[in-house]
Amino acid sequence: MGELTDKIKGNVNEAVGKVKQAMAGDANDPNRTRKDDQLEAEGAGQELKGKAQQFVGKVKGALGDDI
Repeated sequence: MGELTDKIKGNVNEAVGKVKQAMAGDANDPNRTRKDDQLEAEGAGQELKGKAQQFVGKVKGALGDDI
């Protein structure tokens, strides 16, 4: 059951991270603010966290009930 939970949480975090990055806007925009930079960095971190959670879910799936 942990495998599925990790994969779902990973997908959600990855999606939310992508949305945050999109909300931050274009990095080349001259009107970009520090808050935009922070939001983009937060989104990138959350997306990476999601990918890691998905990987953990795959590992758990491969190991089965051994963990």
